This record gives sequence, structure tokens and C-alpha cells, in this order.
Amino acid sequence: MSERIELPCLCANVRRASRVLSQIYDDAMRPLGLRMTQFTILQALSLTGPKLQGELAEFLALDSTTFTRAVQQLRRRGWVRTVKGKDRRERCAALSKNGEAELARAQPAWDAVQKQVSSLLGEGRRRRLIQLSTTVANLPAAPAQRRKR
Repeated sequence: MSERIELPCLCANVRRASRVLSQIYDDAMRPLGLRMTQFTILQALSLTGPKLQGELAEFLALDSTTFTRAVQQLRRRGWVRTVKGKDRRERCAALSKNGEAELARAQPAWDAVQKQVSSLLGEGRRRRLIQLSTTVANLPAAPAQRRKR
């Protein structure tokens, strides 16, 4: 593979980097029958506890179609359950006992790929990339984007 050149567009560079990282992580999760999006939702629910679906999608910066499809698959597998929110109209997504077990089963593969990517980047770059990507994720979205989520 030839080396990729720096593109003049910040968005294009970040999206390209995201696709490469997604491919690396998806390859690590594929033998377990998981996609990284699914693992991330399980991991997020483990960290946050039950969340309104819209809040969880916003937290993960996932568009509603991608999020809904992923959560439906996780529900069918019995890894995510629906729980009542603060009032009877609210429905929250929560990690089920089977979801906790699946997350624990996938954790070693995730740990290994994290270690692999960290080794390739170096610890300093990995840390800066996480800090920078978190900063970018906290940028205000355009009004049209907020309405979609």
C-alpha cells in the first residue's frame, strides 16, 4: 500500500483516519460476530448506565439511523434491554446481563487491538489523539445536525 498524503481538508483527513481505525477495530471484533459500533454501544451503556436512546446516540455522535439499527440488533441478541425512564413515556436503553457477559467476552479482543494501535502510534500520539478527538467531538454541531439526532 502506498503512503497516504496529507489532504488539505481537515474533515477529509479525520474521516479517512476514522475509516482506517474502524477497519482495524472491526477486523479485531469480526471473529466475535461484533462490529465496533455495537461494541461501542455496549461499552457506553456499561459506563453510563441506562440512557435515553436519543441521549446515547448524541453521546456517541451517531446518526439516528445507524444508532437505531445497531440497538435493534443488540436487542435481538438480548444484549440490550429497554427500561422505563423518569416518567412512563420515557424508554431507556440498558445493558442486560447477557450484554454484560458479551462485553466481557469481547474485552480481550478490544484490549489487544487497543494495545496494537497504541504501539503503532506511540503512547504520546495515542494520548494526544484521544484528547484532540474528544475536543473535536465536543464542537457545537450545526443546527440541522442537532435536529437529526
